[in-house]
Amino acid sequence: MSEFFAQLESYQNVLLAFGLTLFAGLSTGIGSAIAFFTKNTNTRFLSLSLGFSAGVMIYISFMEIMPKSVEVMNDMAARSAHMLSIAGFFGGMLLIAIIDKLVPTFENPHEIRKVEDLSDNSEELKKRKLYRMGIMSAFAIAIHNFPEGLATFIVALQDIKLGLPIAIAIAIHNIPEGIAISVPIYYATGNRKKAFKYSFMSGLAEPVGAAFGFLILMPFLNDMVFGVIFASVAGIMVFISIDELLPAAREYDEPHLSLYGLIGGMAVMALSLIMFM
Repeated sequence: MSEFFAQLESYQNVLLAFGLTLFAGLSTGIGSAIAFFTKNTNTRFLSLSLGFSAGVMIYISFMEIMPKSVEVMNDMAARSAHMLSIAGFFGGMLLIAIIDKLVPTFENPHEIRKVEDLSDNSEELKKRKLYRMGIMSAFAIAIHNFPEGLATFIVALQDIKLGLPIAIAIAIHNIPEGIAISVPIYYATGNRKKAFKYSFMSGLAEPVGAAFGFLILMPFLNDMVFGVIFASVAGIMVFISIDELLPAAREYDEPHLSLYGLIGGMAVMALSLIMFM
């Protein structure tokens, strides 16, 4: 009987851990819902929100993910752990740069639905760039969410009290990530459902990562693999921020407005990290 209750408790822990991961991942939907409240093109809001999203990505990459990358490799010599972390960081940048080259440039104008009827080719080109940027952001964030969901699940499985604040902190992080996807896709297509769908689907990568890790990778994962994954994710997020989000934010309104958004995103992440330390 005691063995039965022990097994039942184990199942409950798995369900709770998976539930926390699902909650954290799908919080991107909260951010993506911003598209439903946007009726007209607002370049000031677009510039501010893209800058905000870049601030979130850059701050969390350097202040949380990179230190965590080195921290999880605590069994290795400090120099070796830092070298692997650096290699993972630039490897992530190289990966997303290659993907960036392979993503279609959407030369066919009929693939893009306009927010407003615009005849200016330069404006049409901006729409195409925004759509491509939104897809790339969704891809990068999904890659980011996959190992994040895996890590959240494993921590929560080992200690639910520790997993809960981590899941809440990640959920807070994921809200502006949802904005980073939904806003550019909405302004490029004028389609609220499409903006919500891509943002929501990027959040599904977290529970998928948890399920994949539990069913397949659990016997093979080690601290070194986790460290390299975290560093690669940081490199991907920084690349997306510098190559896509910040240039677009400065292009659509006053440069200072995108800077204020950048600082605001960093401040929000700093406060969320302090709250859940």
